[in-house]
Amino acid sequence: MLNRSEILVSLDIGTSKVKVIIGEVSKDTMNVIGVGVAESKGMKKGAIVDIDQTVHSIQNAVDQAERMVDMEIHRVIVSINGSHIDLQDCHGVVAVSSETREISDEDIERVIEASQVMSIPPEREIVDVYPKQFIVDGQDEITDPRGMIGVRLEMQGTLITCGRTNLHNILKCVERAGLEVQDICLQPLASGDVALSRDEKNLGVGLVNIGAGSTTISVFADGNLVQTSVIPLGGDNITKDLSIGLKTTTEEAEIIKQEYGHAYLKEALEENTFSVTTIGSNDQQTFSQVQITEIIEARLAEIYHFVMQEFRRMGYRDLPGGYVLTGGVMSLPGVDLLARDIFQSNVRISVPTHIGVREPHFTVGLGTLQFAYRNAKIQGKEYVTGVKIEEQETNPKPTKPTKPTKPSKSIKVEKKEKKEPEKTRSKNKDSIVKRLQNYFFD
Repeated sequence: MLNRSEILVSLDIGTSKVKVIIGEVSKDTMNVIGVGVAESKGMKKGAIVDIDQTVHSIQNAVDQAERMVDMEIHRVIVSINGSHIDLQDCHGVVAVSSETREISDEDIERVIEASQVMSIPPEREIVDVYPKQFIVDGQDEITDPRGMIGVRLEMQGTLITCGRTNLHNILKCVERAGLEVQDICLQPLASGDVALSRDEKNLGVGLVNIGAGSTTISVFADGNLVQTSVIPLGGDNITKDLSIGLKTTTEEAEIIKQEYGHAYLKEALEENTFSVTTIGSNDQQTFSQVQITEIIEARLAEIYHFVMQEFRRMGYRDLPGGYVLTGGVMSLPGVDLLARDIFQSNVRISVPTHIGVREPHFTVGLGTLQFAYRNAKIQGKEYVTGVKIEEQETNPKPTKPTKPTKPSKSIKVEKKEKKEPEKTRSKNKDSIVKRLQNYFFD
């Protein structure tokens, strides 16, 4: 039987897919026990455009994950993203309250609250505080100060704020799907937890997450997230280009992209051919992989150029750790080869290694579980279980068909017992008659 207090559920609402991942934490390691994926409707370029359709998509993904593990999902950790997100440095200082001067959970809560005391515009809302380091009496670079002795506790961290409207729309969709929001996690932090190594984060690395509707660019340096940005371009733009170029529907263009698509023209095969139904008629046209690769490479190269421009705008022309690519578009072959040509740097694709989620589009969902659990531990938050396990009956006998035969036996016994008193009554009657006869006739 699983320990319910250690089961967490993440929800990643993407432009093309809604992903639900159920993770079980045992000895500080995350094991994936359930996954649900549903087609996302109601999202465009990473933003909600139809609440009802988004709610329906969330419910479909949740149902799929519930069927896999035979549990009922109640609470989820939601990942958020978008151009409306802003990162600010924050700093909090408190005096250690305990008489013994030992730092407790209460002191960490107080210092995190103190760091949030700053003026924020009314249209923005604080999502979370991500501690970079704690300082105890001048001693810095402490990751967890619990149990240490000190007088003055400081915290340097990143304050994550986002647009109130965008956040409330996401939360409304989750609540209307019959779920409770347990925590909110920033997507670049989540994907960075899975996609990047500690050395890469310390050296300075660019993380590029190319999804269906948008591309998220993040810079990590000195072990922490420094800057993040979103470009409204993604895999859907490639699909639209294919649909125009092949004169077919977007649904068929998406299937062709996934089955025959290649992102690097030098490695595409001319003999790899397929037929496509022309839109508005039943005519079939034959195309080769080289023809569609020309379309895919041109659009993907444009996305990469926009990514480079964004890194330069942030002030990062060259990153020692190179670039790490993840997201749904990375399932296309040749994407890393094209990226090396354009970025002129070391490039690798990151795919989660956990069983059941070994695809690039699961990076955010898995990272949300890992990062939120670790961050909650540092902050002293306690997570309630995300699922309700169906209690099995301890006594399975009532379900057995042999049980109804037992009452029939007992009924017979009762009948026998009822008949026995009748016999004794008749015997008593006989003895009284005999007595009377003896009395009168003697």
